[in-house]
Amino acid sequence: MRVVMYLFIICFSLFGFSQNNELFEKANTLYNDGKYAEAIDTYKSILDSGVYSSELYFNLGNAHYKLNNIAASIFYYEKALQLNPNDEEIKNNLGFAQNMTIDAIDKVPEVGFRRILNNVINIATTDTWAKVAITGVILFVFLFLLYHFANATSRKRIAFIVSVISLFLACFSVLMAFQKDLLEKKDNPAIVFAQESKVKTDPNQKSEEVFRLHEGTKVQVLESYEDWKKIQLSDNSTGWIPANDIKLLNVFY
Repeated sequence: MRVVMYLFIICFSLFGFSQNNELFEKANTLYNDGKYAEAIDTYKSILDSGVYSSELYFNLGNAHYKLNNIAASIFYYEKALQLNPNDEEIKNNLGFAQNMTIDAIDKVPEVGFRRILNNVINIATTDTWAKVAITGVILFVFLFLLYHFANATSRKRIAFIVSVISLFLACFSVLMAFQKDLLEKKDNPAIVFAQESKVKTDPNQKSEEVFRLHEGTKVQVLESYEDWKKIQLSDNSTGWIPANDIKLLNVFY
């Protein structure tokens, strides 16, 4: 009975993959024919099935860009970049879309030790740091055993020195993995979708307006309260914005 169930699941998965493949090709054809709105609907039907990829998000961004949907194009380029952060074509198209935005917000540069630390942390992903740590531990154990059983003094000395370096590398990588994980958890970006949004000092409509944002601007979400989100801009300005005016990037739609 279990074998039949597994076969059914495999066949169903293969059917779903084939169907999504056909939809993706259909959407690409619609895009090439200049039917951008229809292409968007077809791409979104694939997302609705729970399947997503950098290519799918990238094509959605392109279709929205052709229709001058600034916020949506930036949103989907950013989504594509999350899955494929080193893709130059995605970065270029994202840059073109960002040039269409109204808000010009300066970025406060990181300085001193914090900048150096973040640069080191961002050298690799959390998983990569974890793999380096595991490799360091395995190497340490191997070299420690070699040191313990080696007869030659020179071999013992080399094994001991390298094992200590391996242990230090493992500990350092564990620390970097935790720091990277913390940074990723704190990173909660969103894109403004409202054509114009009034940002308030407090999470209510009667509070004072501090500034206005326009579609396509990227913000960091710090906290939530009822139907409001507290946001921070790249220049460190903060305020409360209606939750419906933004769309979170870390949620897979």
